[in-house]
Amino acid sequence: MELRGKQKRFLRSQAHHLQPIFQIGKNGINDAVIIQIAEALEKRELIKVNLLQNTDEIAEDVAHVLEAKVNCEIVQIIGRVLVLYKASSKEKYQKISKEVQSI
Repeated sequence: MELRGKQKRFLRSQAHHLQPIFQIGKNGINDAVIIQIAEALEKRELIKVNLLQNTDEIAEDVAHVLEAKVNCEIVQIIGRVLVLYKASSKEKYQKISKEVQSI
């Protein structure tokens, strides 16, 4: 599902107050990190990921890898912080996705 401009704007406003819950460091992005991010997106639908100073990864490259492997949407990239969105498959976790669909 490709997000429209208004939907991305809404998600950015929802993510503004969030703290990054994942940090990608010198080990880079690996399968364990990808699995944890996928599980967190299933429960939260909207998360922030931070790239630490000591990583060799580039934010855009990490965003494309996560988009392909986790099947999520990249809402925003600011410096070393990524905002990721994926609608939850379980109805009890679908808070943000219901609002996004109504926009």
